[in-house]
Amino acid sequence: MNDTDLAFASIEEVGKLFRKRKLSPVELTKLMLARIEQLNPKLNAYITVTAELALEQSKKAESELFGRRAQKGHRDRGPLHGIPISLKDNICTKDIRTTAGSKILKDFIPPCDAQIVARLREAGAVILGKTNLHEFAYGVTSSNPHYGAVRNPWDPRRIPGGSSGGSAAAVAAGLGYGSMGTDTGGSIRIPASLSGVTGLKPSWGRISCAGIIPLSPALDCAGPLARTVGDVATLAGVLYSRVGRQPNLLSSAARRSGKFRLGIPRQLFFDALSPEVRKAFDTALRRVAMAAKDISIPLLDETEDAGNHIAWAEAALYHQQQGYFPARAAEYGDDVGSRLEMGSKVPAVDYLRALEIQRQFFEQLHWALAEADVDAMVFPSTAIEAPLLNQETIRIGTHEYATRALLLRNNRPANLAGVPAVSVPCGFTGSGLPIGFELMAGVASEPVLLRIANIFERSRSENLRPPLAV
Repeated sequence: MNDTDLAFASIEEVGKLFRKRKLSPVELTKLMLARIEQLNPKLNAYITVTAELALEQSKKAESELFGRRAQKGHRDRGPLHGIPISLKDNICTKDIRTTAGSKILKDFIPPCDAQIVARLREAGAVILGKTNLHEFAYGVTSSNPHYGAVRNPWDPRRIPGGSSGGSAAAVAAGLGYGSMGTDTGGSIRIPASLSGVTGLKPSWGRISCAGIIPLSPALDCAGPLARTVGDVATLAGVLYSRVGRQPNLLSSAARRSGKFRLGIPRQLFFDALSPEVRKAFDTALRRVAMAAKDISIPLLDETEDAGNHIAWAEAALYHQQQGYFPARAAEYGDDVGSRLEMGSKVPAVDYLRALEIQRQFFEQLHWALAEADVDAMVFPSTAIEAPLLNQETIRIGTHEYATRALLLRNNRPANLAGVPAVSVPCGFTGSGLPIGFELMAGVASEPVLLRIANIFERSRSENLRPPLAV
């Protein structure tokens, strides 16, 4: 295995090399840090690289894994032991700068770790650094006015998606084996789709958001991005685990003798799709030959407005409570500042109506899945492939659409309902840009989603190494 092959190996493959003593955590960490030094200037995926910490953690992992079993120092902490990963920079890390991609928090050093960071440290993960993002996680492009735009590894002229754009770009380019992101309206799944990686938004509350700088508490979720479904399952398993137990999220029993049934919600998700996204999605469905049927969820068409009113109001409240807005309005980027301004003007009746739609949509979604007797819904992760930097509108057919709205529309419903969803690469455009499809199901159905996603992944033959990163 050469260095490039090693950089794009799976967590499972690396773990086997560690335990056969054919590779050390220190060697692997040095490889990752060298790749970050080489490629990050082109991608701007990392805001902070914690090289000293990473080397210290890798030395500890090597000592524990390579110690003799009979000796006191030997310890195997599980599948993430010695694995280099990154964290989105709105996730608090003790004694490590956490900016949330903002000017306001440019010097913020948290006194303690977010709960998920504590879990990852206990699992023996090696933290490479903090990844770039849309300011305060409040956007879908990761074009950050304070730390620079994150660029897509498949085409640096294009966005990687957001707000977890740095996480997705780092994983796609082989600058880590996984990354923790956050998702309020698609901020894990949008960059996963546009950057050619896999991203899981879990059921609301399934992974702790304690110690994560919030956007909209009613919608916020934390979750993993990685290059394979198996790696996402490994990361999620550690974060879902109770003390001493790391569940295998791909091991749940399949129904119908291993066969799954999919529902295709034709409204909203298919109203405006680029021709290449539609073609890739249809091809992926044919490739797995999985039973699929159309289903209807009428409230889908109301999820965009409801999600906006909840996020606008809750974001504005948090920033007011912290004393950031409007007192320090000049320190925000234009787009985030304008959304906070809108949030401060949301009428109480609109916010309460949005919460009622949220409740009704949750019930309608679960009823539709049960009535149709399907395991999950499937649809394109984003209506379009990765837009160019600063491309504010996209033409599909004869209509001009706001880029932000096109990227959000297929993703916001899962946040509103509080249900899990996973985006998996399903193909490429003619110019070589990745395209993703999304699976969404009922609360706590992550194992089923990941099993189905794994079937799609195994059916795919495309090379998922961006030319820039090889």
